[in-house]
Amino acid sequence: MGIATINPATGETVKTFDALSAEQVQTKIARADQAFASYQQTTMADRSQWLTQAAELLEDPNNSRSYAKLMTLEMGKPLQEAISEVKKCASVCRYYAENAADFLANQYTQTDASQSFISYQPLGIVLAVMPWNFPFWQVFRFAAPALMAGNVGLLKHASNVPQCALAIEDILSRAGFPDGVFQTLLIGAAQVESVVKDTRVKAATLTGSEPAGASLAAVAGTQIKKTVLELGGSDPFIILESADLNLAAETAVKARMLNNGQSCIAAKRFIVVDAIADEFEQKLVAAFNDLTIGDPMDETVHVGPLATASILSELDQQVLTAVQNGARVLIGGNKKAEPGNYYLPTILTDIAPDNPVYYEEFFGPVALLFRIPDLDAAIKLANDTPFGLGASAWTAIPEEQERCIVELEAGAVFINGMVKSDPRLPFGGIKRSGYGRELGIPGIHEFVNLKTIWIK
Repeated sequence: MGIATINPATGETVKTFDALSAEQVQTKIARADQAFASYQQTTMADRSQWLTQAAELLEDPNNSRSYAKLMTLEMGKPLQEAISEVKKCASVCRYYAENAADFLANQYTQTDASQSFISYQPLGIVLAVMPWNFPFWQVFRFAAPALMAGNVGLLKHASNVPQCALAIEDILSRAGFPDGVFQTLLIGAAQVESVVKDTRVKAATLTGSEPAGASLAAVAGTQIKKTVLELGGSDPFIILESADLNLAAETAVKARMLNNGQSCIAAKRFIVVDAIADEFEQKLVAAFNDLTIGDPMDETVHVGPLATASILSELDQQVLTAVQNGARVLIGGNKKAEPGNYYLPTILTDIAPDNPVYYEEFFGPVALLFRIPDLDAAIKLANDTPFGLGASAWTAIPEEQERCIVELEAGAVFINGMVKSDPRLPFGGIKRSGYGRELGIPGIHEFVNLKTIWIK
C-alpha cells in the first residue's frame, strides 16, 4: 500500500508521498542518535517548557480545528471527535510537563550502603509504530512521556495518515524541541524491520493489530530489545439487573460508535442478563436507528466512513459470515449505498460459540448482543476471548462490582462507565491484547533504565 491521503468519505486520493529510501532512513537515524547525545543532558525544566509549548500549540483554536480537519480528511472520524482528540493531546502534554520530574526523581531506599536509590535514565532512540484510528492521540501519549524522560523518538505512522504524522513532527519542532529529537519516517511496513534491527534504536512501541504486534515483537526479540504492545480488543460491556438501564444504554451507544466504531477499547460485546435484556435491546436498537451517518466534516453527523476500503470490505464479510452461521441482524447489516467507506450501524445477536466470528474483533460500527442468565455466566462469557484490553460492568451492588473487578481478565475494568484512556491512569492489556503500559506513572517508566545506585 502506498503512502497517501485518501479521503474515506469519497475515495479521492488527495495527496501521495514517496517512501523514504534506505539511505534517507539511515540519515534520520543518525540524526536522532546525534540528537540524543545532547538531548539526554537537557534539564527537566527545559523539556517541560517545550512540552507545555506543544500543548499551547494544540490548544490554539485555529490550530486545533485545522489539525482536527486533517484527521477527519485522512481517516474519517467525525469532526467534533477529532477536535476533542486534539484537546486530549494537549492534556497529556501538560500532564507530563507538570509531573515528569516527580515521576523520575531518584527513589531512595535504606540498605547497608551509605546511600542507595533508583535512578531513572533514558534509553535513547525509541521507535513508535502507530495506527491511523487516533492519529494524534496515539502518538502524543507515547511522545509526551518518552521525550520528558530524555529519549528521542522516531515515528512510523500508518500509511494512510501521512499528513498527520508530518504535522505532529512540526508541532514538536515549533514547540522548541531540539533538531532530531522527534522525527517522522514516511516508510512502508516492510521497512520497519531494518529500523528495529539498527543498533542505535534501543526500544520500540506499537499500537495496532495483533499480527503487526507479533511481527514487531519477533524482530525486537532477536535483538533483545524492549517493546510495548497495545493490540486488539473485544471488550465486554456487562449489564446486570441493578444497573441504571437508561444510562447504560446511552453510554453503550457512545462506547460502540466512538471513532466510527474503530477503537481497540470500544465496547464490542454487550452481555445482558435475561431479566432486562428485552428492554435493553429495544433501547439500543432505537438509539442506533437515531444515529446520523454521513460526511464526517458535518458537525451534526454521528458516524462517518471507515478509514479504508479494505476495512469496510473485511467488516462486511465478517457480518455476512456471522449471519450465514446463525446470527440474527436487529438493525443494519450492510454497507451504505453511496460513495465512501460507509457501513450502517449494526446490531447482531444469537451468536453461538461455533460461529466462526465468535472470537473475532469487529473493527467498525457493529455491536454483538448476548443474553445470559446471571453474573457467573456474564463473567465466563466476558473472559471467553483471546483479548484482554478493557471491560465495562454495570451494577449498583457492591459485591457484584467486586467480583467484576477481581474476575474480569482485562488491563482495565470500568464500573458504571465506558472504558477510556486517561493520562493519569496506566493503559494497556493482557492476553493477546499486548503487554506493557502507556500513560500514568508506569507509562513513563517503560522506556527508561531503572538503574540501581549503591554508594558506601
